[in-house]
Amino acid sequence: MSRPVIRAKRPARRTRAWIWPLAVALACTLTWSSPATTAAGPSDTGIKGSIDTILTDARLDGGAASVVVADAATGETLYQRDGADRLMPASNTKLPTSAAAMALLGPEYRYRTDALATGSRHGPVLRGDLYLRGTGDPTALAKDYDELAAQVARSGIKRITGRLIADDTRFDTQRLGRSWAADDESSYYSAQISALTVAPDTDYDSGTVIVTAAPGAAPGAAPKVTLTPPTDYVDLDIRATTVPAGRPGTLTVERRHGSNTIRVTGDIPVGANATKEWVTVWEPTGYAAAVFADALTAHGVRVMGLTRLGRPTPKDAQPLATHTSMPLKELMRPFMKLSNNMHAEALTKTIGYETAGNGTWSAGLAGISSYLRKEGVDTATLRQVDGSGLSRMNNIPAAQFARLLLAVRTAPWYADWYESLPVACNPDRTIGGTLRSRMCKTPAALNARAKTGTLTGASGLSGYVTDAGGRELVFSIVLNNYLASSVKSIEDAIVTTLASSTRTSTTLVRPATRRAASPATDTTVECSWRKPAPC
Repeated sequence: MSRPVIRAKRPARRTRAWIWPLAVALACTLTWSSPATTAAGPSDTGIKGSIDTILTDARLDGGAASVVVADAATGETLYQRDGADRLMPASNTKLPTSAAAMALLGPEYRYRTDALATGSRHGPVLRGDLYLRGTGDPTALAKDYDELAAQVARSGIKRITGRLIADDTRFDTQRLGRSWAADDESSYYSAQISALTVAPDTDYDSGTVIVTAAPGAAPGAAPKVTLTPPTDYVDLDIRATTVPAGRPGTLTVERRHGSNTIRVTGDIPVGANATKEWVTVWEPTGYAAAVFADALTAHGVRVMGLTRLGRPTPKDAQPLATHTSMPLKELMRPFMKLSNNMHAEALTKTIGYETAGNGTWSAGLAGISSYLRKEGVDTATLRQVDGSGLSRMNNIPAAQFARLLLAVRTAPWYADWYESLPVACNPDRTIGGTLRSRMCKTPAALNARAKTGTLTGASGLSGYVTDAGGRELVFSIVLNNYLASSVKSIEDAIVTTLASSTRTSTTLVRPATRRAASPATDTTVECSWRKPAPC
């Protein structure tokens, strides 16, 4: 099957000096009135002049922009600005990861978590070991481990003379991605990756616990601190104080490096709302084993031996209980809508295991790269070092994102994948995701579907939008090396301009200088990484 080709216009090599002042004046006349409509010539729909104008925004001074727009039906390039430049894409990296997962694993792919036994049964006594075997499920909740324990209890086992052994060997022992920032270690969007883990909520923030701190009854009292799920796997070091009402809140919650001690410090005023923080654990395999062990105890199953981690399950182990995850096509939604880094990395290692027998980043990334080449993406022009885009070593040109967005439209799983993309201005966070507060009251609202990306000095937005004439467009915008707190309104202006235009005329929408949105919108990380504040 032939693939649509991005065709970039080459700029003219020479322009007579006397033409420049006239050209600049003409461009300003045509584009700076707001809104402005530009008539189309045979080879210029007006998109070029409009987007070029938007990219003159002072917030991009000294920065870099890689932008490509294409006709989704024909693959024809309608606009390109340094489309081949390799820039840091942040969470736009999830586009190749998610597409490769759908193609290589399949939309019906599911993870299994099993409880298995070795040794022999003697009535309610198992004289052997109990194994908890994970395959990488990043959506396993405490209630799922509780149900596994209930199944073990229903099998008639009340006492296990041996050990509880957590088998996470489907993945390797490298827990953190390449060049992930050390100061993100306790932040929930940078959790350790294991084939056995626990998510504390239905956002499926695997490898984390939720710490809730409420003010004490009176000034001087310690705050009331609880954990979700309740677990002794982490220790609380509470050094915070309740202060009089009206005083500023300065509460911080952070896990100490290399430990599972979570320190709560600062002040919380009397009568203030409880503070919630999602905090990573050290060694998620042990976390899963601890949650499962507590559930066994709650169901009347006593394990006499110690807990051991990271040992493979013997081939002759007998199954006792199984939990099966949601299918991949459903997992895509929390993954992509909320830009879940841990899902991206678990899927990357799963691709490695399923395609090469190795649950490693290197094997998974090789699988992703092989898939991209088959789809016509020039992998020689990019570097991908993790699945999520958390690493600042990722470099992907906008032109290659556009190629991928064009190519996947013919895939049998495309409809499910397309539905996983955030939708502009849809207030339901399970639909709008990281775009739920953007491009509202514009033609792009409830129209544009795209993956966002944000790190300090790096922003991206790549996806699909339908123009005013009903034509579907593919776009990729990657902006880097700016010093402004946010350039999201520049991205929004480009997409809204596309949504406002037709084949024969282009309506320039200028970027807002200051976006009226919640404080969580203009941040240095992904919108949904700022828990619990909404976008």
